[in-house]
This record gives sequence, structure tokens and C-alpha cells, in this order.
Amino acid sequence: MDTIQNWFVDNQTLLIDFAIKLIVAVAIIIVGKFIAKMVRQGVIKVMRHKGMDEAIISFISSLLYGMLFFIVIVAAISHLGFNTTSLVAIVGAAGLAIGLALQGSLSNFASGVLLIVFKPFKSGDFIEVAGVAGMVEQILIFSTQLRTGDNKTVIIPNGAITSGTITNYSTKATRRIDLIIGVSYEADLAKTKALLLAIASADERVLKDQAVTVGVSALADSSVNFVVRPWVNSADYWPTYYDLLEKIKTELDDAGIEIPFPQLSIHMNKEEKNES
Repeated sequence: MDTIQNWFVDNQTLLIDFAIKLIVAVAIIIVGKFIAKMVRQGVIKVMRHKGMDEAIISFISSLLYGMLFFIVIVAAISHLGFNTTSLVAIVGAAGLAIGLALQGSLSNFASGVLLIVFKPFKSGDFIEVAGVAGMVEQILIFSTQLRTGDNKTVIIPNGAITSGTITNYSTKATRRIDLIIGVSYEADLAKTKALLLAIASADERVLKDQAVTVGVSALADSSVNFVVRPWVNSADYWPTYYDLLEKIKTELDDAGIEIPFPQLSIHMNKEEKNES
């Protein structure tokens, strides 16, 4: 017990000096974290003032905050008297080992950078990627967040996005609706074509400066298939799609034009037994 007390007495000055350094190091971390947050908020305000996309703002601000906080940690450790050069080397070696173990995460990070640079989509766009369709909410460092039509949040790794096909439904102001309508072989083709054209053209949402295409697309097994292709504004696509299908069914029924459907006929033969 006396030995421990003597050690504390002999090293009192050293312990006080280390305690002061430790308090200062903790203060550096606290103040540095606060400053990093302030810088992040300032960068966000500047980028929003410049009208930059929210997805890009989120990505860059998150990356900047991470870099600044790492610098703060190194500064705090350096103040404690540790050799930061050796620390950086150790961190680099550890980073290499971790990088080999986390190749998928690094791939997602690189893919996130590619999404920011080439901008195949932006926040608010309706896209289809990796088998999921939804509106882009955020592009993060490792993943992209979508909101589906039924209000579900789907988080997709950036690597899965850049390695597959990206379909962006929001880049063009107009879209073409493709409907396939099958009618009976007994139907009057000229009358059917005129009726389908009239139905599509009568809808107010169908663009008048784009021709509506109506024609026979296939002679199927049990039906003659017509293709109906009107153009609409992208925002009107689905409402018009559903309304046209309903209107076509009603009008064809009223005109006596049959829409065939698969039917199965079963014939049963009755066998009579002869009694001997």
C-alpha cells in the first residue's frame, strides 16, 4: 500500500499533467464535434441556396462530417502525446485489412460516388432499380432510400443499383401508354379500330399533339389483339391507364364486341353395360 502511495507522490506532477491533457483532449473532441456539425449545417445551407439536389446534399454533408470528425479524433490523440504518424500508419494498415473484409461496403461507397457524379436520378424521381420501383428520398454513402407507391421505405445498396439496369420514369415530361385489347375473331375489325381510337382520343388527358396509335398487333390463339398507344403527361400515366381500360371494356360491351377469354369444354361419354 505504501509503495502505491509513494508512486503516486513521486509521479504527482506527471499525473496532473496527463489529467490536464486528458481533459483538454475530451474538450477537443466535444468542441470539434460541435464545429463539425456547424460546418455540416453551413455546407447544407449553401448547397440548398445553390439549388442542389437533396440527395447530393445528404451524401456530401455526411461524407464531410465523417472526415472532419476523424481529424478531430486525431488531434485529440495527438494532444495526449501519442505519435499520430504511427497511429495513421496503424489506422491505414487496419483500414486495408478492414477494406479487404468489407469489399461489399467499399463497392457500395464507390457506387454512391458514381451516382453523385453521373446523376442517373435525383431526389424526387420515380425509378425502378434492383426489382423495386419507388420515389428517391435520399442517396446515402452506402445505400439509396426509396419510398414505394404503398408508402414503404426500401433501402437498396448502391452497388446493386449501379450493377443493374436503372429505369427513370421522371426524366421525360410525357409517357406512352401501351394497352393490348383482345377481341373475338368474329368482330368487325374496322369498327373495333374506330371505336378504340375514339375512346382514347376523347380522354382530355391524352395529348392532342401526339398521334394515338391503334392497330392489330397479333392474331392470337383465341383473339385478335389490338394495340392502343396514346401519349399523356407523366403525372397522368396511371390514372389515364386505369380509366381507359375501364372505358374500353364498357364501350366494347355496349357495341356488342366480344372480348374473348379462355374457356374449357368438357365432354362426357356415358357407357352402357350389356348384361349377358
